[in-house]
Amino acid sequence: AAVLDEMLPFLEGQALQPGEHDVYFQPSVSDETASLFEHCARALDGSLTSGPHGLPLIGTGDWNDGMNRVGEHGRGESVWLGWFLHATLTAFTPLARARGESERVARWHAHADSLRTALERAGWDGAWYRRAYFDDGTPLGSAQNEECRIDSIAQSWSVISGAADPVRAAQAMSAVDQLLIDRDKGLALLFTPPFHRTSLDPGYVKSYPPGVRENGGQYTHAATWSVIALARLGEAEKASQLFSILNPINRTDTRAAAHRYKVEPYVVAADIYSVAPHAGRGGWTWYTGSAGWMYRAGLEAILGFQLEGKHLRIAPCIPAHWPGFEVSFRYGTARYEILVQDAGTEVIGLEIDGEPVTGGLVALVDDGAVHAVRVVLGEGARSAGRATDVAS
Repeated sequence: AAVLDEMLPFLEGQALQPGEHDVYFQPSVSDETASLFEHCARALDGSLTSGPHGLPLIGTGDWNDGMNRVGEHGRGESVWLGWFLHATLTAFTPLARARGESERVARWHAHADSLRTALERAGWDGAWYRRAYFDDGTPLGSAQNEECRIDSIAQSWSVISGAADPVRAAQAMSAVDQLLIDRDKGLALLFTPPFHRTSLDPGYVKSYPPGVRENGGQYTHAATWSVIALARLGEAEKASQLFSILNPINRTDTRAAAHRYKVEPYVVAADIYSVAPHAGRGGWTWYTGSAGWMYRAGLEAILGFQLEGKHLRIAPCIPAHWPGFEVSFRYGTARYEILVQDAGTEVIGLEIDGEPVTGGLVALVDDGAVHAVRVVLGEGARSAGRATDVAS
């Protein structure tokens, strides 16, 4: 909360003219200041757009800036952005409520509700969720498309957002597992098939050769979201297996593999090519976006180490053959030595310094001491809410 109350200036610059998609200029720092929360809130206020299907406008690109011509005329829509916006609105609504922003709370809540309805009505394709709609209403990421029939991020965020129908979300991730994760090649594709001969013009993503970068290669940033989604669904084996596929060290365990991969095995590559003759070749390395998300996927989704303010929740999703694991966590001057034992689906026991704790949360205290935390996992009825938790 203290961070969100920090006062910051804005940047000022010229507005885009009709027909302009972008412009390069040197912005100036404004005299006006506002809290960091207000900066975030204004960004959300400006994101409450809707196209013909009730979905957010994609404009000249969303997460995938290579899809810069899907909505360049102002009517194209993004299914993925619908999930992402829903998650963001849901996360910020309590912050707005705590600040007495009742008008924003009402507006954001209403928009999130309408988004959920539109996403199920216009986003569902029958076996997975579509990716977007072009300006003319043509769907993208649909079984009716010859290329880019399924895109991973629309499926992963249907789970991560917590907004999707649970049965559909599980089916969507099953489609990701079947159609986008190539275990023989050790690749998790962004979408398939790559753009090559289609008459559709999604943007500069199509200018890449098939299987290179965003054009149907592995885009690691997106693949880490699939790890998180699988863990949210309780698919421990699949989440761990996909994490292992993404781990760069596993791409250089033989001389032949190292020659195929060609880049450093000790950093995360943003992309890996998927089509011969370059299948398995690493692309842009030292890419902090992918590295950060991969760290979160391993630590938070699989190991279940989740900070919630001044509390720690430990909710692992680990494979059955794991005996457990240990984590050493420094909190200010204190240190928490965490031992997780066994590999069940639920936490059945939690102790701090030998004393049992109920509620599943570890209260963190900056007291200079070393605290022993013991977590015991076991089999049980998995919480129905696990697949619908919103990403922190």
